[in-house]
Amino acid sequence: MSTTERPRILVVGGGYVGLYAARRILKKMRYGEATVTVVDPRSYMTYQPFLPEAAAGSISPRHVVVPLRRVLPKAEVLTGRVTTIDQDRKVATVSPLVGEAYELPFDYLVVALGAVSRTFPIPGLAENGIGMKGVEEAIGLRNHVLEQLDKADSTQDEDVRRRALTFVFVGGGFAGAETIGEVEDMARDAAGYYPNVKREDMRFVLVDVADKILPEVGPKLGEWGKEHLQDRGVEVYLKTSMESCIDGHVVLSNGLEVDSNTIVWTAGVKPNPALKRFGLPLGPRGHVDTRPSLQVQGTDYIWAAGDNAQIPDLAAGEGAWCPPNAQHALRQAKVLGDNVISGMRGFPQSDYKHANKGAVAGLGLHKGVAMVVLGKLRIRLRGRLAWYMHRGYHGLAVPTWNRKIRVFADWTLGMFLKREVVSLGAMEKPREEFYEAAAPVTAAASAARTESAVKAEATKEKANAG
Repeated sequence: MSTTERPRILVVGGGYVGLYAARRILKKMRYGEATVTVVDPRSYMTYQPFLPEAAAGSISPRHVVVPLRRVLPKAEVLTGRVTTIDQDRKVATVSPLVGEAYELPFDYLVVALGAVSRTFPIPGLAENGIGMKGVEEAIGLRNHVLEQLDKADSTQDEDVRRRALTFVFVGGGFAGAETIGEVEDMARDAAGYYPNVKREDMRFVLVDVADKILPEVGPKLGEWGKEHLQDRGVEVYLKTSMESCIDGHVVLSNGLEVDSNTIVWTAGVKPNPALKRFGLPLGPRGHVDTRPSLQVQGTDYIWAAGDNAQIPDLAAGEGAWCPPNAQHALRQAKVLGDNVISGMRGFPQSDYKHANKGAVAGLGLHKGVAMVVLGKLRIRLRGRLAWYMHRGYHGLAVPTWNRKIRVFADWTLGMFLKREVVSLGAMEKPREEFYEAAAPVTAAASAARTESAVKAEATKEKANAG
């Protein structure tokens, strides 16, 4: 961490907005004009639209993340959390991964903490739920699902088998529908390698409190997506919530009860709760309240964008807010970066305005939905063509050419090579096997040392007595 006297631009969060805003600032900044510091608990940015494909094995998990230090070589990248902001002193408190917390002065602040999973006080959810916000969870879900097939293929207990082959997904938005589509696709492929497991033995359940799935692509494509999943054997329950899942016993509000080892929670997101400690003006749902220029209300040196910000949608009209998606985040980050440079140089700010260009979603290999907006014309696509659009759009949107090439290489190889269906569940506890091998030896050695010490003490006492 440098102690330069140059002004510091502190970027809190290294996600989509944080990464792109920092890149934009560094690109526009004159040499030595300021120091850009990015603080995030992880040393990489995750491209979240690719998490369902990573969970299905279509993309290598390494290619879904972008190393911050590699992409931002001219910035300070600190691995830790900003716990508090003192606006009067313009000082942030940084808690690193190890060691004591310390204060970091700044002149300009970018708040890009993103969002976390929105959860509810459902009994058993914290203990049994699997999220889909990070690459770790995507890898974990893939390994977990394949491990369930291993269990089902090996057991003779029908209850254990039925529980292992029941998969419950809560949330029918992009994350939920795409994840269940990709995972069902993978499980269907994997079943061909298990003599005692067929697709008909599996049970996939999708639950949502809304009256439709995939609301981002409109009601017609959402209805098609629902029917498509149902044709593939997925049970879809709308206007339904999960009331409890203690010990994997799932109870739904419609009266359905199932036992499952796999409960995937994708029921929306909420702004990062850490924002409450920053002393910033927040909207009714916890987002940072910003002006169209992306400046935080009441300040001229703090900007916010992305999932943690409440930004007026000037293209949609009065009272509308920009939805939390990658399409807006990318464009907001560029405007934010330009505005930080303008603010630093005393120039006027530019307002953010972007008309929605549509939405794309993948539901497994060669299956998808897409809505493209061209002016007042809305083009709706489904099936293979929509799937190509989904891959094309996100393949070009993922940051850096390094990652674009690697992702397209994964897809190209997938056209000629079969999908990998191996579970690496041991990755979650990599030291377990070594511990099992070393612990008995260590225990035996410890016991031998104790026995030797006792004998030595007895010999010494005998000698003293003599």
